[in-house]
Amino acid sequence: MKTLLIIGGFHSLFFAIFHCLFWDKLHWKTQLAKLDNTNNAVMQILNLRIIFVFGFHAFLCFYFPNELLTSGLGKAVLLGSSLFWIGRTVEQFWFRKLEPTTDPISIFLTVLFVMGSVLYLIPLYNGF
Repeated sequence: MKTLLIIGGFHSLFFAIFHCLFWDKLHWKTQLAKLDNTNNAVMQILNLRIIFVFGFHAFLCFYFPNELLTSGLGKAVLLGSSLFWIGRTVEQFWFRKLEPTTDPISIFLTVLFVMGSVLYLIPLYNGF
């Protein structure tokens, strides 16, 4: 189970790095300028906070796998992580309409979202 958590840590680290690329890859300098100042700020602040959350989650997986697997708090973190990725998978279809099944990048990301939910659900399930 520790191996799944280490893989989960790399999964979270990947998404932290991926979100760091948003400013360039999503052309936020020009795209976010189209929004009012409040929405522009909210988008960037939320992205910075999710980078922190992914980085912190990777840290927990790398340095505290035993605690995640054996403590009540650790199991709650695993459940929350799995639910996060389940929700993100559902939102991929809700907000992106049909793109998750037609666009290769969206298909790849959807697979990674499902992988995240499974990486944290299996250790949680085996911990009971």
